Amino acid sequence: MKKTLFLVGLSLPLALSGATIKSIAYKGLIHLSSDSATDISGLRVGDELNAQNSNQAIINLYKQGYFKDIFIEENDGNVVINLTEKPSIARLDIEGVVTNDKKTIDTILGIKQGQMYDQPGIKKAKERIRQYYETKGYFDTVTDVTTEPMHGNPNALHVTMTVNRGEKITIEKVNLVGAEVLDYSDIEPAVANKEYEFMGWMWGRNDGGVKIFDLPNDPNKIRDEYLKKGYLDASVSNPYLNTYFDNYTADLTYYVSEGNPYNVNSISIEAPSELELDNEKIIDSLKLTKGDRLNSEWLKKDIEKIENLVADKGYAYVRVYPQTNKNEADKTVDIIYQVVPNDKVYIRNVVISGNDRTADRVIRRELYLTEGNLYNRTDLVDSKNALKRSGYFEDASIKENRINKDQVDLEVVVKETSTGSITGGIGYGTSDGLLLSAGVSDTNVFGTGYKGSVSVDKSDDTLSGTISLTNPRVNDSEYSLGGSIYANDYEWDDYEEKNYGFSVTGGRKFGRYTNVFLTYQLEQSKISGLDEFYTKAGYQNGKNLKSSIIPGITFNNTDDYYVPRSGIIAGTSFEYAGAGGDMEFVKNKSNFNYYLGLDDYINYDLILRYKANFGYIWNSDDDKLPINEKLFLGGLRSIRGFDSRSVTPKKNITIAGKGSKVIDTGGKIAFNNSVELSIPVIDRLKMRAMVFYDYGMIGEDNLNEIKRSSVGAGIEWVTPIGPLQLIYAQALDDKPGDDTSSFEFSIGRRF
Repeated sequence: MKKTLFLVGLSLPLALSGATIKSIAYKGLIHLSSDSATDISGLRVGDELNAQNSNQAIINLYKQGYFKDIFIEENDGNVVINLTEKPSIARLDIEGVVTNDKKTIDTILGIKQGQMYDQPGIKKAKERIRQYYETKGYFDTVTDVTTEPMHGNPNALHVTMTVNRGEKITIEKVNLVGAEVLDYSDIEPAVANKEYEFMGWMWGRNDGGVKIFDLPNDPNKIRDEYLKKGYLDASVSNPYLNTYFDNYTADLTYYVSEGNPYNVNSISIEAPSELELDNEKIIDSLKLTKGDRLNSEWLKKDIEKIENLVADKGYAYVRVYPQTNKNEADKTVDIIYQVVPNDKVYIRNVVISGNDRTADRVIRRELYLTEGNLYNRTDLVDSKNALKRSGYFEDASIKENRINKDQVDLEVVVKETSTGSITGGIGYGTSDGLLLSAGVSDTNVFGTGYKGSVSVDKSDDTLSGTISLTNPRVNDSEYSLGGSIYANDYEWDDYEEKNYGFSVTGGRKFGRYTNVFLTYQLEQSKISGLDEFYTKAGYQNGKNLKSSIIPGITFNNTDDYYVPRSGIIAGTSFEYAGAGGDMEFVKNKSNFNYYLGLDDYINYDLILRYKANFGYIWNSDDDKLPINEKLFLGGLRSIRGFDSRSVTPKKNITIAGKGSKVIDTGGKIAFNNSVELSIPVIDRLKMRAMVFYDYGMIGEDNLNEIKRSSVGAGIEWVTPIGPLQLIYAQALDDKPGDDTSSFEFSIGRRF
């Protein structure tokens, strides 16, 4: 007797009289083997075939996703399962999209060649494409799908998805209905959905595009702006986007209830006594104080400060909960910081990764936390900054992996930067003419932390060579030792200078940021070519031997080597020439650099920099001070826009029968400083723009003799061969006879 069961879609057979299964065969099976299909179906030879197990067999097979039709035939115990498989996607094309979009769509589509073609999967793929373009501000995106059998085979389909990208909706107006204290300009930096600005397509301008997935978060951002001004009762409605699809523009409206501002009435801290916190001292150091207008941003900073103070005592997972008790009558608020320290935490293991070249010990010597130490938040931050400050790494982070309630593993993850380079170059400079250079340098020789270099530079006016090697941490101690040998041949405008010598420097690190050093330098120099005008001014041709001792001190607590966003670099040194040789003078050189990242203040990665340098020379007899030891300004390291060493005191010397001549004499006191603003351009390429103002003064006896300034802009780029600066500068107050230059560049200097 022959009986047939059908399943089309999810319909099941209604009834089946029992029969013992003698054999199981398949028709239309392609992607599964018979044995696999039998295992999936659940039917077995010897079982009784009935409505229940046949229905379940059909369901089990259908769930595999390969089949669109299944029916079972039975004839005298011989079971035949007939299967119609879904067609597969033999080729998938996406049309109507640009290359960059196609790459993204390929990753999110959810279907690919070789998969079974089914309508639910296609529907989801079309929805993903629509959502993708909505995230980019395009609405009404429609995707058409066409299928065509490949080579006449109905089970192999060529699927084409043609994307008709929608239009961008532009917000023309943002309305804050009910707002009096804040207007659109106050909330604009915080919200994602902004009004269109004139020339909105330009970098830095608002294009007004709707960011649909950010809309639900914008009301909270607006309320945060009110909380920063103390309006605790402020409320902001959900956004109402009124869209005009005839021209794809929109108005965005929020309904605001502002309430009244609150002032701080009192501040207190509730913490367990074992923490031994000096509550009064902490409260005095907080940004929010009694009488201040409540500011949620300051409140968050104060919470972080209290957490860090407690975390420095070993409580890595401390939590500080601010309780604000409002006094409706006088519109004041009492702030109670409730400190929950949890358990003290100890460092179990310190694991280092990412250092392909740098030895583990070079990294460990920069860490202030190691195995067995009690957790300390300040030590953790200082360790990360010390690694980034070393110059060995492009980036460094320290991950805290919690093991249990009182143990944590620290994972130090570094990304090494290119510290070594073999360079050779040819170029042309407006002031130096033909430029040739070659050198080998490395600030992390063979991953040991040694700094070494060999370099030769040749231009129309200069030939110089240097060999140097420094160990900044002798035997991983706090001591450093280094030395260099050098030779230079300069052809300045009015004379020639040749010198050669060597220096040896020893130093010691004190604390985390301070180094002291002592250098001995021996140098033989020869001045030639000075004419009679320089001779009359007191400068002599001839050889000089300088033997000098240079003690100095430096301070550096910045958070990065190439692009610092916080901290100070400062130092001063005194060169005592006269420990032998035939020169006697004392020369002071001092520098001060300050870096401030503005991201925390304006939510944008601007960096403000201030840099200053000062120099002064003491000597009892000017006639014995060679001109090459005097001070000069101009160039990349002082006043940009003026040629190197071109800003200097001058004298008009007259000689009977020879006439008169203005000569550069150099100065004995000099000061220059600059203010810079660094602006992100392309983060992934580590490229930034910068604008600056330079001002400098120099004189023989006082700083008021020569004053110059300049403004300019440039590009800062951390390239694979080191940091590159391209500068355009314009002198503001150049005088007749000044040598100016507009374009300059440097490689290897920190910004």
